[in-house]
Amino acid sequence: MSDSTTEPAPTLPESGAGEARKLQIALVDDDRNILTTVSIALQAEGFATRLYSDGETALKALLDNPPDLAVFDIKMPKMDGMELLRRLRENSALPVIFLTSKDDESDEEAGLELGADDYIAKPFSLRLLIARIRAILRRAEPVAAGTGPAASPEPAPASLTRGRLFMDPARHQVTWQGEAVSLTVTEFLILEALAIRPGVIKSRNQLMDAAYPDDVFVDDRTVDSHIKRMRRKFKLVDPGFDAIDTLYGAGYSFTDG
Repeated sequence: MSDSTTEPAPTLPESGAGEARKLQIALVDDDRNILTTVSIALQAEGFATRLYSDGETALKALLDNPPDLAVFDIKMPKMDGMELLRRLRENSALPVIFLTSKDDESDEEAGLELGADDYIAKPFSLRLLIARIRAILRRAEPVAAGTGPAASPEPAPASLTRGRLFMDPARHQVTWQGEAVSLTVTEFLILEALAIRPGVIKSRNQLMDAAYPDDVFVDDRTVDSHIKRMRRKFKLVDPGFDAIDTLYGAGYSFTDG
């Protein structure tokens, strides 16, 4: 894990008060070292943290007093992250990021079906985790803020339509031929970078720049893995999907008439 970022954490207005409160992040992991390290990094960014070492304890707390976002490990005693998310989704739409073993695609697919918002593989970068937390919280801000006043509201990003593809960045929604496709934050950002300029080839470095924050170093093959997973997800709703083209040695492009 690497050092954290320095961008101020987002805040929400306190009910009935002018002062903003810190956004709360719940961390659920049976590894005390990870809990401590991530908590310190988040607190340095201005977040408040709540720590839980098992799923059973976390479930009641998350339902009784929901935070703004939760980060779950998958493999935990008593109740693993999958069961925790399944039980949580019966009564809550709380944003959730999963921490999972590297390249464990079966965990990712199962978690997305249950309603996880994103995945980060261990070992992970603190910069990347914090960037993903910020991205998901930005999507959740209009719901979390309710009808309260916003300090400096930003205009919502415009939706994007390219042939059969529709993307709504404000709601993190993607549809293909009208059918919903569940993408992680990273996949969404890569696809958006491709779809903004159809037919234009984007190199792996350009796609990494679009999907990862500064100073986070990832292998070139990481982009290839994301593209492979995206294609598989689109083919679930359209077996003939072929809108993401590969130009070997150069990169990828999006083309859909």
